[in-house]
Amino acid sequence: MKTQKQGGLTLISFIFVLAFVIFVSYIGMKIGPIYMEYYSVVSAMNGVASERGSANLSPYDVRVKVLNRLYVSYSAENVKEKHIKLTRNNGVNLRIAYEVRKPVIGNLDVVAKFDRSVRLAN
Repeated sequence: MKTQKQGGLTLISFIFVLAFVIFVSYIGMKIGPIYMEYYSVVSAMNGVASERGSANLSPYDVRVKVLNRLYVSYSAENVKEKHIKLTRNNGVNLRIAYEVRKPVIGNLDVVAKFDRSVRLAN
């Protein structure tokens, strides 16, 4: 009769795998909200850009519209009025560029830079 050697994880291997899964989950919980906020910013920008006549609005009115959409979706934590720029060349472009810095462990931070622009509708 042939004996088979049993395969599998030892307790130490299981602890290492579990520690890795916990670390990846922790990093995901720190980075996930940053990207969710970015997608809310993209949605607000696309909403303002698709409004009819948004290219004819003043820069102040466009900023107010974008920030109001962000406040409604509770995503205005990192995007401030100074991050919203309008440029007028071959149409009107709305650009939002901002940086998010979140602490992870001790003095280790995660830094994410976002820069997006859309063309406003006439």
